[in-house]
Amino acid sequence: MGHFSVLSLVLGSLALSSIFGIHAESPYKYYTWTVTYATIYPGNFPPQTGIVVNGQFPGPTIEVNTNDNLIVTIINQLDEPFLMTWNGIWQRKNSWQDGVLGTNCPIPPGQNYTYTMQVKDQIGTYMYFPSTLMHRASGGFGAINVYKRSVIPLPYPQPDGEHSFLVGDWYKTDHKVLQNRLDNGDAMPMPDGLLINGLQNFSTDRVYTGEAGKTYLFRVANVGIMTSINFRIQGHTMKLVEVEGSHVLQEIYESLDVHPGQSLTFLVTFNGAIKDYYIVASSRFTRPTLTTTATLHYEGSNITVSGPAPSPPAFEVHGSMKQARSFRRNLTANAARPNPQGSFRYGEINITRTLVLANSAEKVNNKLLYGVNGVSYVNPTTPLKLADYYNIPGVFDINTSRDNPTPGPMVQGTTVYGLALHDFVEIVFQNNEATTQSWHLDGYNFFVVAYGSNQWSPVSRKNYNLVDAISRSTVQVFRNSWTAVLASLDNKGMWNLRSAIWHRQYLGQQVYLRVWNDETSLTTEYDIPPNALKCGKATI
Repeated sequence: MGHFSVLSLVLGSLALSSIFGIHAESPYKYYTWTVTYATIYPGNFPPQTGIVVNGQFPGPTIEVNTNDNLIVTIINQLDEPFLMTWNGIWQRKNSWQDGVLGTNCPIPPGQNYTYTMQVKDQIGTYMYFPSTLMHRASGGFGAINVYKRSVIPLPYPQPDGEHSFLVGDWYKTDHKVLQNRLDNGDAMPMPDGLLINGLQNFSTDRVYTGEAGKTYLFRVANVGIMTSINFRIQGHTMKLVEVEGSHVLQEIYESLDVHPGQSLTFLVTFNGAIKDYYIVASSRFTRPTLTTTATLHYEGSNITVSGPAPSPPAFEVHGSMKQARSFRRNLTANAARPNPQGSFRYGEINITRTLVLANSAEKVNNKLLYGVNGVSYVNPTTPLKLADYYNIPGVFDINTSRDNPTPGPMVQGTTVYGLALHDFVEIVFQNNEATTQSWHLDGYNFFVVAYGSNQWSPVSRKNYNLVDAISRSTVQVFRNSWTAVLASLDNKGMWNLRSAIWHRQYLGQQVYLRVWNDETSLTTEYDIPPNALKCGKATI
């Protein structure tokens, strides 16, 4: 990449503002990241080859304010095509920047791509990670912390500081070996352990410090690929304040569950004796339980952590589901804009379409595949978004999507749901398997209105929370259970709805939502970016 003069940088910013409809008064944050392989040292795991961003594992933290514009150039120095996705960051009217194979051609080795986005009307704790192949199993992830604008009051006193935690499962095995195992039809093995900010079981190497009597904001994101995690702090409670951009009723918890792809924020008051305490992350529904620790250090303490680390919750689902139901929006608090979160009365909107999506696992030609309603997703060589924009036939057919579970053997296909801009959609995730699932929808937050056991039916709607359900982009579905969400489809584009359990996504457990109207206008969707990569039939 060449060097830009000050003049060309200003002109480039103005051009981007014009092309993408970005308001000139919103600040710009520029990042240039080189993605490479490097030897990493994840705690007491053996040294291994990992994916690093600018030499860092985990990658650099993005810290921005609401409405800031992000210009992120990714230079791919891997030996495989690569994409980065921005988990929970809404690409308002701009699915071109989503960073998944349905919307973007991957960045070829040795080349680069510049993402142009705005964190429009958002605050909260989010993350980024690779979306291609099984790259995520070897790193490339990092935190995105979006702060409020000065005109937005917090619904709690200003904290005295903050700490960020990227927690997740980890493998000693290289991602290429894991991918080859999946491609050969074998099941995904259990993780070898857990990491906190890139280290395992090194509580003295990961120390988070504060002063007695003060209160700190803790940001926690599960960047792992398959394991639900419980987070807790010895001798301290946690006051939950925000979940993926939504302020919540501030309940007190002894521990908090964070499922794959999820993030949350809570307050911790240092009100204990002046000494050190365990910070513990453990797997929620695995046998044996995987555990890793860090240290909460009081300034002035010369007493190291001692005694057993606090035990994890019971293995059963009931307690975790009860906790999930306790997450409710604070209707009187502002979010990223100075209007109360409860001003959008989602419970009074008529549902225009219901999708009941059942996850499944099945052998097809002796290869284990995962699917949705009996269809295992196959990525076409031409991204769906490009095919839609250029009217390229034969890439996808919205008439083949299945709104309900369908009996019969699993098939392979490219599932795209055709939906109208401003539809109000009910999505029911039906899980008939014995493992807890996690689902993420790009480009949106949805209202999590109910969790239930066994089979969902229309009668289940009588138990929906239609007043103060939490609004988030990633939701868990407990084993042999269902989860219902409501989504207001006000963001035109092609949006990925996927399993956040990464090997399931890789092997077909995902679909796309085509949110569309026939208006061609920058007020509903930005135009194709001038630097868009072309591949497949879009190059003809």
